Amino acid sequence: MKTMPPENTRPKKAPAVHTAMDQFPSKNGELHIGGLSGGNGNGIGIRQLAARVGQTPFYAYDRQLLNDRVAELRQQLPNEISLHYAMKANPMPAVVQHFAGLVDGFDLASAAEMQVALDAGMHPDEISFAGPAKGLHELTMAVAAGVTVNLESELELERVAQAGEQLGITPRVAVRINPAFELKTAGMKMGGVASPFGIDSERVPAVLQRIAELQLNFRGFHLYAGSQNLRSDAVIETHNHTFALCAELAEHAPGAVHTLNIGGGFGIPYFPGEQRLDLTPVCENLERLLDEYSVFDDTEIVTELGRYLVGEAGLYVCEVIDRKESKGEVFLVTNGGLHHHLAASGNFGQVLRKNYPVAVATQMDSDDKEVVSVVGPLCTPLDLLGKKMLLPKAQPGDLIVVYQSGAYGYTASPRDFLSHPECAQVLV
Repeated sequence: MKTMPPENTRPKKAPAVHTAMDQFPSKNGELHIGGLSGGNGNGIGIRQLAARVGQTPFYAYDRQLLNDRVAELRQQLPNEISLHYAMKANPMPAVVQHFAGLVDGFDLASAAEMQVALDAGMHPDEISFAGPAKGLHELTMAVAAGVTVNLESELELERVAQAGEQLGITPRVAVRINPAFELKTAGMKMGGVASPFGIDSERVPAVLQRIAELQLNFRGFHLYAGSQNLRSDAVIETHNHTFALCAELAEHAPGAVHTLNIGGGFGIPYFPGEQRLDLTPVCENLERLLDEYSVFDDTEIVTELGRYLVGEAGLYVCEVIDRKESKGEVFLVTNGGLHHHLAASGNFGQVLRKNYPVAVATQMDSDDKEVVSVVGPLCTPLDLLGKKMLLPKAQPGDLIVVYQSGAYGYTASPRDFLSHPECAQVLV
């Protein structure tokens, strides 16, 4: 019988670390952001930016990084693939306005987002509206605007037809499909299960027949199987299933399939041990699928991305107000927390809390490091931005940044919780 070596003699596995956060440069020990606004490619120092914003905490989004991400995708994706921005990831009007000149369309999750999209100048033909609880009022707004409504149920189909009849306008509709498959290893699965999103694939043919009876303007299909995936093989498998299912359903369509929205699901690394998604095999497989499925030769194929476009271009910035020691542990108490950045606190989708990448933005070159926890001002132990992280030694007045904060930060957080001051947003 083989015996195990004593516990204290076994080789220890190196702890997982965050993938390098090198998208923002540092100069003279200070983080910089905004390659366009700095004039010299180095951006603006974080202290100067805080003074310009007029307060901490705030979110800052980097225009150049948004440009670079879109350019990277354009270079790798097949030319036939259209790129849409999923506004729910970050609907800040300035960000949406910036994307209006970069992407081919917008995908919305509310009537308020639709107004921002239209104000940004995106043509209604390139806007689609999804979501499971669109009431008659919202549907009427969408029909009047001329955007495509992604139908989530049979009742919604009848309501959109009613809205069109009242306005004397033929509604533009697509069918959102709830497929029998899922996006494996996704951070959030939106297919393969009973779901409030979309129409079960086996019921879609009857819905298509009803669209024909109502003489609506059928545009195509929308299928979103999951989000936040870092495994190219899982994304490839989902794309394979998506094309096969939609080709089968196209046989029941009341007209040409003008648009096939294959969703997104591309993830970004947040936590220790995670690596960036390898896009190369995903894009090569899309080329193969476009060649294989001639039924979609005249169809606009759309990939809908939010987090992947904006997530890594954003920072959350807060200020150290106090430095406390308690029972041998050090706490950096900041004026930012879960009320502004729920996801970084671990209370937005995490089962076991893990740290976002965090830095002391005003001590980037310091070798004087210690293990600290970064907490916020709220009277709850849930208000935690970083737990027992090795960071440069910080003092009151230093600025803390949370990376990977461009998506699902500001608008996904309970900003009125305990009535602390609001945070700001800036595009630089």
